[in-house]
Amino acid sequence: MPTYELERKFKADGYSVICGVDEAGRGPLSGPVFAAACILPDGLEILGLNDSKKLTAKKREALFDIICHEAIAYAIASASPAEIDEMNILNADMLAMRRAIEMLSPAADFALIDGNIARDMPIPAYPVIKGDAISCSIAAASILAKVSRDRMCLEDDRLYPQYGFAKHKGYGTKAHMDALRAYGPCPIHRKSFLKFLNSEK
Repeated sequence: MPTYELERKFKADGYSVICGVDEAGRGPLSGPVFAAACILPDGLEILGLNDSKKLTAKKREALFDIICHEAIAYAIASASPAEIDEMNILNADMLAMRRAIEMLSPAADFALIDGNIARDMPIPAYPVIKGDAISCSIAAASILAKVSRDRMCLEDDRLYPQYGFAKHKGYGTKAHMDALRAYGPCPIHRKSFLKFLNSEK
């Protein structure tokens, strides 16, 4: 289970306001990549807080509201499908993270970033592999990003019901692939992720 050990380590090094940062939606064929940054009160206990991927959708929704209520600050940002196509998913991911960090009020002076890369961040940052299972701040950010993206997928499903976004959330399931072959891409698809359609022609 995640703890505040890393947050306390970097506070001991002289930083005062530490945020956790995580993303959601690197792998899907459609929609933006989301990122969230979150500053939690030191030692705040949130029952059930964990890596968002280990939680049910219902549990994530409940925790989302608690985190928003209890956090010192949080911010949710994204990078669009067009930005993903233009700069690739890794760079778009970093862009969404930077946007989330820059939106925090009060601002953080240090960031714990989920993953193995923390590039071009607006404040000093430290990458944490599987950070959403290690750091409470990153775990909270992972829930904020995941729930925000999943809610957007429900809106996408209403706009483009033929693709089944509510079920697969944009990932490349058989049903999604079949819909792409039947209807072609829609405006929210990531063109750079759909090269397989051209190779099949």
